[in-house]
Amino acid sequence: MTSTPGTNWSGSFRYAFRDFHRPSSIDELCEAVRSSQKIKVLGSRHSFNAIADGDVALLLADMPMAPELNATKTAVTIAGHATYGDLAAFLNAHGLAVHNLASLPHISIAGAIATATHGSGRRNGNLATSVSGLQIMTADGNVIDTRRGDPEFSGLVVHLGALGVVTRVTLDVEPSYEVAQSVYEGMRWDALYENLEAIMSAGYSVSVFTRWGDEAGQVWVKRRDLSAEVPTDLHGARLASVKRHPLSGLDPVNVTDQLGEPGLWSDRLPHFKMGFTPSNGDEIQSEFHIPFAAGSAAIKAVVAVRDRFAHLVQAAEFRAVAADDLWLSPQFGRDTLSMHFTWVNDSAGVDAAVRHVEKALEPFDARPHWGKVFTEAYAGSHYPMIDRFKALREKLDPTRKFSNRWLEAVVLCGD
Repeated sequence: MTSTPGTNWSGSFRYAFRDFHRPSSIDELCEAVRSSQKIKVLGSRHSFNAIADGDVALLLADMPMAPELNATKTAVTIAGHATYGDLAAFLNAHGLAVHNLASLPHISIAGAIATATHGSGRRNGNLATSVSGLQIMTADGNVIDTRRGDPEFSGLVVHLGALGVVTRVTLDVEPSYEVAQSVYEGMRWDALYENLEAIMSAGYSVSVFTRWGDEAGQVWVKRRDLSAEVPTDLHGARLASVKRHPLSGLDPVNVTDQLGEPGLWSDRLPHFKMGFTPSNGDEIQSEFHIPFAAGSAAIKAVVAVRDRFAHLVQAAEFRAVAADDLWLSPQFGRDTLSMHFTWVNDSAGVDAAVRHVEKALEPFDARPHWGKVFTEAYAGSHYPMIDRFKALREKLDPTRKFSNRWLEAVVLCGD
């Protein structure tokens, strides 16, 4: 790279970086961190807001990934900048898997866990819940090693890039498994409201894709139990006989295989294949997490104002994510329904649309996805552990080396 990073992955956000470091060793990384007054790690650039923006970028792509299995093959340790696609290639060679994946395998592991990125499944925690260990370089250039069960571990995992540089991540792994994916079409809104629990529990991982039209839309069901009969009807939705793309009208060539054909976990749990431009590529994203118990009511509330934003939606998606104990996870202390929006690339229009969605979701204590677009002034107020996180940040980064204006305003409220 001969210039500073310009934009995020979709081109919808322009970074303000004036300089960058690209270390290839721990010693070079340490020097870059120690010598910088302000520095931000930039990973796969799949954030849609200023969470990773700053003056000096830290690019880790030249650092060795060096994946390693533990002796019992129950955990893997790998560089934080590795993508889930990189991880899957290594694990597949050893007959292993992780419990879930996000819709895109292109994202970096460290960035995904820092923002509590998730897949779907009523019993599946977000991707950060599989983390059992972290190595983090703090502002003084020293590396701390933390493990699940340590007193502050639950505050270190979902850290929003505010505590240091994740150099290595240890993840729980399990024996490899296969998944079969089926798509159902024509889900009615009333059927979704009345049967949300059953629909979201119809498989290991379930997504409902909608355009906020007269019908709710498609249901993507990913099953691990390959012996179970695949019904042709799902609460009124019909089993598709051809492959579908979640964005209406697009060629499904880049989406993972459907039609009930079994395949490796890594080839079915994401919605999009490695090696292709994920999703549409010219877009803005937002996402909100609502207590699952209020899911139907929250969907109804947003449907009631859909005329104010639906024209800007390329696709929207509902997913279920299980509760966890990670301090800044949107699933902290509660099972959630995630409500995702893929918008057209129109920043002013999207900001107005998001305000309508946020207003509709006010009664439900919706927590926004940290890496996507929202307009709420102080999202940290939704998190009961925010004061403990602030104290942890004060200990690890008292000079605010890893902070920026967005983090101070939106998460830490000027501390």
